[in-house]
Amino acid sequence: MSADPRRHSPAAERNRAAILAELQRLLLPHGLLLEIASGTGQHAAHCAPGLPGWQWQPSDFNAETLPSIGRWCAGIDNVRTPLQLDVLSPEWPGVPAQVDAVYCANMIHAAPWACCGGLMHGAARHLSPRGVLITYGPYLEDGVPTSPGNLGFDVDLRMRNAGWGLRRREDVEHEAAQAGLVLRERVAMPTNNLLLVWGFAG
Repeated sequence: MSADPRRHSPAAERNRAAILAELQRLLLPHGLLLEIASGTGQHAAHCAPGLPGWQWQPSDFNAETLPSIGRWCAGIDNVRTPLQLDVLSPEWPGVPAQVDAVYCANMIHAAPWACCGGLMHGAARHLSPRGVLITYGPYLEDGVPTSPGNLGFDVDLRMRNAGWGLRRREDVEHEAAQAGLVLRERVAMPTNNLLLVWGFAG
């Protein structure tokens, strides 16, 4: 018998229920969602069954994670085969020309800063006119005290990779604006995370 390829993220296990509740509130009854940086696949495996009217397209930069995503989501009818996707690519091969939502959790702080702009521009290329980009994770915010846990996490990230680290929400908003996206909603989430909802201006 082959080894189980599933990877496990304790953080994904903790935050998945709160994230699903927000997705259920924010999203229309039916649509196609592209998940960026699916990681282990735990979010897709938990959230897709809770959004039965949606097709869920997982993806990740790291090809080695795709078997984990596939195994976590095995047997879930509304989850598509995971794609390898680099947000910095000027085109996203395999991604449908138009999607109704893009969801990205915990990537912006654990990737080079250029990936934030790549995410925003790629989402803008593929989102339907009324579509939304939903990002989740810890952020720094002007005028808002940063929790000790997030400060320690920021230090840990930068020690692991000098190009990583918590991002100012205002800097992320600037990158979104360059792609024609504006912040529609800011949702405070458990353990000092934010869920941010982006859409086209107007």
